[in-house]
Parts: sequence; structure tokens; C-alpha cells
Amino acid sequence: MDFGELIDYLVSDPATAHILLYIEGVRDARRFVSALRAAGRIKPVILMKVGRYPAGTRAIQSHTGAMVGGDDVFEAVVRRTGVVRVKTVGQLVAAAQALASRIRPQGNRLAIITNGGGPGVMAADRATELGLPLATLAQSTIDSLQSALPANWSHGNPLDLIGDADATRYGAAVKACLADPAVDGALVILTPQAMTNAVATAHAVVDNAHGSRKPLLACWMGEQSVIDARRVFARAHIPVLRTPEPAVDMFAHVSAFYMNQQMLLQTPAPREQPAAPDVNTAKRIIEAALRENRNTLTQIESKAVLRAFGIPIGEALTAASADEAVQRATALGFPVALKIDSPDISHKTDIDGIRLNLADAAAVRAAFDAITGNARRLRPQARITGVAVEKMLSSGQGRELMIGIVRDPVFGPAVVFAAGGTAAEVLRDRALELPPLNAPLTAAMIARTRVSRMLGAFRNLRPIDMPALESTLLRVSEMACELPWIEELDINPLIVDDRGVTAVDARIVVAARHGTQRPFSHLAIHPYPAEMVTDGKLRDGEPFLLRPIRPEDAEMEQAFVRRLSPASRYFRFMGALRELTPAMLVRFTQIDYDREMAFVAVRRDNTGETEIGVARYISNPDGTSCEFAIVVDDAFQRRGLGRIMMQRLIEVARARGLATMTGYIVTDNDGMQKLCSGLGFTIHHNRDDAGTRRATLQL
Repeated sequence: MDFGELIDYLVSDPATAHILLYIEGVRDARRFVSALRAAGRIKPVILMKVGRYPAGTRAIQSHTGAMVGGDDVFEAVVRRTGVVRVKTVGQLVAAAQALASRIRPQGNRLAIITNGGGPGVMAADRATELGLPLATLAQSTIDSLQSALPANWSHGNPLDLIGDADATRYGAAVKACLADPAVDGALVILTPQAMTNAVATAHAVVDNAHGSRKPLLACWMGEQSVIDARRVFARAHIPVLRTPEPAVDMFAHVSAFYMNQQMLLQTPAPREQPAAPDVNTAKRIIEAALRENRNTLTQIESKAVLRAFGIPIGEALTAASADEAVQRATALGFPVALKIDSPDISHKTDIDGIRLNLADAAAVRAAFDAITGNARRLRPQARITGVAVEKMLSSGQGRELMIGIVRDPVFGPAVVFAAGGTAAEVLRDRALELPPLNAPLTAAMIARTRVSRMLGAFRNLRPIDMPALESTLLRVSEMACELPWIEELDINPLIVDDRGVTAVDARIVVAARHGTQRPFSHLAIHPYPAEMVTDGKLRDGEPFLLRPIRPEDAEMEQAFVRRLSPASRYFRFMGALRELTPAMLVRFTQIDYDREMAFVAVRRDNTGETEIGVARYISNPDGTSCEFAIVVDDAFQRRGLGRIMMQRLIEVARARGLATMTGYIVTDNDGMQKLCSGLGFTIHHNRDDAGTRRATLQL
């Protein structure tokens, strides 16, 4: 048994409302991530993973690999699975208490209300450490508080109500903050004073928070004098803590739950760019290196792979001698840069293997001799093929960045974005995400780094071409998806300015992949199967589109079920269901394409898409069988749509290696039984339910 099986069981268990996990290691990454993503859509999941700082390290050949530890990748897994990660048992219990209290924030902007300046500052400091922004109160909120608070209140966030604050002040502050659109949640702190009525204040807070959809947490400091007040919060299902910092931690955990739920909705395809890459050329370059028993591509080969994926590169020509270097420099035009060209030297600066701004032939000759001499002296065992000659970039507006790929031994490839240059490893300013990526994920990835603040207008620098940078990240994500041989990729520096991007230096490390692997089996998250989108025609010639379902289809799916006749709904759901519950809607539209498949048939017109049918299968825990379900809009029945969808579903299940497909059909549903019989299913009586038939197909 592994985590995947256990999580699957707990998700389907009606007695389980929340799932808490303590993790030391994961064996089956795809099953683990798949199960977590399925669970995260339905029930709050909180996990604690130990071993964040492994004692052992491996030899790293690239800047990218040196900057990333195994825990970075696990953090990326958490973001993409819609769950909450904590680091201590105390945080585990606190987060569980918060989610059990049905706290569901819609953001991370926190308002702090207190009668003691010190605890308010402590809470603000902790929020800053965790990256939680303090809400900026609207002027209308401040104006509304003027009459309820003394003149010397703080007039900002934290809201210091002054030490003699009574229940009325607290109630007014809570009501105003929760009504402010700029506030996503509130933390109310009380420090007992001689005049404090802790119980009355607690009642005021509870009363004024009633009806608000925003989370509220309480911190009633002290012990004997506030015990009864804490009971007031407990009866109202409002979390109450003893000190400010854990309360802020709790809000951070539940706000992370909301943010990660938004990330969970992202289902990128392996290719998100309009122009298709030249995957075959890139494969041939990699396979040629592997046939020569080389695991590191030369800089020229690495840049050729980048070019095949549409990433702009700085033109480079190889030279085996000083004379050749002069010829290449003359052809490119001065000034140029020279870099050592060796498959055995990863970091050129370590052996002083780079010369920049060479303005004439004499400088190129001297640089060639110096570079190759340093390499032979400092790396006597390295294979030296010569130098790479490159045209110098001279926009004056460029920022040095780094984009790369690392391969985690458990979760596979991950894309890294960071500050570039020789100090990349020292600064360790990076963001990491699991492929596949799309535009929202790349934008969030860039924003998580400190270097992102330098990408807009900065002193005399114009803002960079952000779409070009995001496009490059998407292209690198495509490389991670389409080229499973890549162990490490290092584009450093990537020069970005207001006119676009240029990959100045690149290094790719590859490894052979043996056996027949299913497409994308090297990824922890299965991408949206865009290649399965097809056009079809009904028996009468009317066209439709058949495609895998997406999370944004939820509204369309709900409308489809509402339009079904009572008989069609009964045949599909075997009950008097009128419309899908929110949990069912999430489960039906936010699927894991690795373990299940759902095809929707849609008609397209000027108003958009209308769903006319859906067919799906879900793999069973045994990994060899699946259960199917299908329903067709009443107006489109007996027109051949059901047969087309079922045939496509069978093709996919068979291609995925499943052996058996089973479905349960209401006994009175003669049309479905006829359809299944025509497709080769065997129809049996269901011994467990006399009102249904069991249809089975050996794939």
C-alpha cells in the first residue's frame, strides 16, 4: 500500500471530511500526485512532510541543478494539487481546526484588530515573514470607524483600538473590516486589561462576524481571565488561539489552500504556444549525442535544441584554432565574445573560460590562446574542442535571467526561473513549477521571485517584453514535456529587454530512456490531452466537436444536466437527481487525465459551446479495469452520437493499457443495452442490484 491507494480510499469514504497526511517519502509519484489532485478537488487535505533538508547531495552539472533541492520540487507538487502543507505537528492541528471551522478565504489580505500595540506588531511581523500582505483599508472604512473609535486609534492596519477598548469598539471594528472589499480575513487580538470584559467582547466579535463569508480568527491572550471567552468562540466554531503568531500561521495555511485550489484549476496542454516546435530535430540531436556515449550536449547542440523550440538564441560559431576564431569573429562582426567549448566543463567562469567585448582580430587571437590554455591547465582531463564565438549583445537595457529544467528523482522534471549571471547560485532567487505550464502559471512563477521587481521600468531601464519572457518559459515547459531525455537544462544568461529575449548560453544534460513509455509518463502531472480533440458528424451530417472535458466546462455541464429529461437523468444517475451538487460538478469537470477520461460532445455557434453529450470512464484501484458512464441530450438521441463517444472512449482505455471496461445499466434502459451489445459488451444480470444490468467489455 502507498499513499495513492490510501488517499483514494479516504476520498470515497463518506465518514471522512478532512485528510491529514504525515509523509516521509513517496514511491509512486504519478499515483500520489493523481490521488492528491483528486482529493484536493473534493476534501481539504493537509500534509506534513519531513526530511526537508537531505544530508546527501548529488553532483550537479548546471547552475539550475545546484540551486534546487528536493524540497523545492515537493513544494511545487503541493501548489498544483490544491492541498495545504505545514511544517510542524502544531501547525497540522491548527490548519485542521481552521478548515474544520469551514474557513474559506478568497485571498490573503489580512486585517489585524487589537487593543495592544505590541501583539498587533507581532502579528504584522509574522504576516510579513510569511508573505501575507496586510490589507489597505478603504477610506470609507476608516471614515466609518471615526465615530466608533477614540481619536488616537491607529487609523490603519493593524487597527489599534487602544487598551481600554470595550465590546462596542471591537464589534464596530470587526463589522467594518469584514465589509471592506480590500480585506480577505481578520485576526482579532485581545490582551486582558483591568477594565476588559473578555466574554462580552467575544460575544460582540461573534455577533458582528455572523453572516460574513470571510474568515475570522481570534487570539485571546492570557489564561484564567479569558477561558470563558474562548468557550464563546468554540461554540461559534471560530478558531481561537493564545498568541498572535500561530493565529497568523493558521490564516496563512487556509489562504494557501485557496491559492492552491486556484492553481489546481489550471490544466495546461503540453503545447501552449501557437507555433508547434520542431520536436523531431531536437530528438535527433539528443539521440546522436547518446549514440556517442555523451550525456552533455555541446553549446552549439544545446542552442540548436532551443532553436527547434522557437527560443531566440545568440548566434554562435565554433572555432578549433585561433585563425578560425578570427574568421568567425569577422563574419559575425565585432565586438564578439569567446567561450570555451568543452562537453566536460560546465561552468566556464570556473576556469576563466570567457572573454567579452573583443574588438579586433588581435584581441580574439589572444583570448583564444588564454582560454584554451586555462582549460588545459585547470582541467587536464577535459576534452577541448575549441571555442564558441558569439556576437556581443549591446542593447544596454538587458536584464540577466536564468531558465532551466531539473529532474527530481521522484517527481520528474520541473521548470526553474531565477536571477541569472554568475551569482545565480549565491543569490538563490528562484521559483520552481511542475510542467506543463500555461500563461497564469508562468505569470505567478515570475512574480514569486525578487528579480521580478527589476523587470518593469527601473531607473533608466525600460520595462522588459514580458510576453516574450512568458513565451520562453512556456517553450521550456514544452521541452520538459516533449523531451523525456532531458536531465538538466540551463539557459544562463537569458538576456531580456524591451525588444525580446536572447539565450546567450545554454547547456543540456541528457540520459537514455529505456523501454516503451507511454506519452508524458515522465511527468508528475498529466497534461490536458489536446491531441484528443476531434471533429465529428452525427448520422444526419450535423457537425460537433468531441474533446476532453476541462474545469471551465462546469457551467456548461450543469446546464446540460438540467436540460435532460427526468428519464435520462434517472438512467444516468439511477436516482431522482435534478442537478449536480457542487461536489459532483467539481468531480466531473476537474478530472485527472491519467486515471480517467471524460469526452464532451459540443455544438458551436456564435454564442459559444453547448454540451450535447458526455462519456467517461474512471480507472479502478486495481489499475487494470475501469467503469464507464454515458448520457446524451434527449434531442440528440438515436442520431449516432452515443456510439461515436463510446467507440472513442474504448479506444483511449485500450491505448492506456486497461483490460476491462464495465458499466451498470438500469434494466429499463433498452437503448443503452442495445448500444453496448452492438459494441461487443456482454450483458449480465447484476447479482448485487436486481434493478440494473452489468455490461462488460474485454479490451
